Amino acid sequence: SGLLSRLQTSAPTVRTLSSTKSFSSNIPSCLWKLGRLNHVAIAVPDLEKAQSLYKNVLGAQVSETVALPEHGVYTVFVELGNTKLELLHPLGEKSPIASFLQKNKTGGMHHICIEVDDIKAAMTELKKKKIRILSEEPKIGAHGKPVIFLHPKDCHGVLVELEQA
Repeated sequence: SGLLSRLQTSAPTVRTLSSTKSFSSNIPSCLWKLGRLNHVAIAVPDLEKAQSLYKNVLGAQVSETVALPEHGVYTVFVELGNTKLELLHPLGEKSPIASFLQKNKTGGMHHICIEVDDIKAAMTELKKKKIRILSEEPKIGAHGKPVIFLHPKDCHGVLVELEQA
């Protein structure tokens, strides 16, 4: 009746899920595959201040500013090793980031970007599953690859960008 036996008798019981199916068998098979998190995008009202925070205060590697007129944004990427942050600032009056910043004056998380191995197959299957896609065709994104955006109301309040890997 030493310390070990007292610990063994007083240790909480660990319960496991009892299921005849494995977790992975609950995932339907797809013609396309979801990949890694590419980036988290943050809308910022002052791009230079945001760049300075990540570069000079936090010591991250920060890209130069790139204008993407087709998307109505300026972008800056912050390298984090396992993923990136994308800093977004409005380019032009019709920028979706301008309207986002009108509602969120200090900025905030705008979207997440996840890679897919076949963006066309993903679009076809997601449409069949009643997930709204915000464009008829993919556009070329900040990394020079095709991207689409999924409606946030169909994705639990999150704007999801899918990017061809």
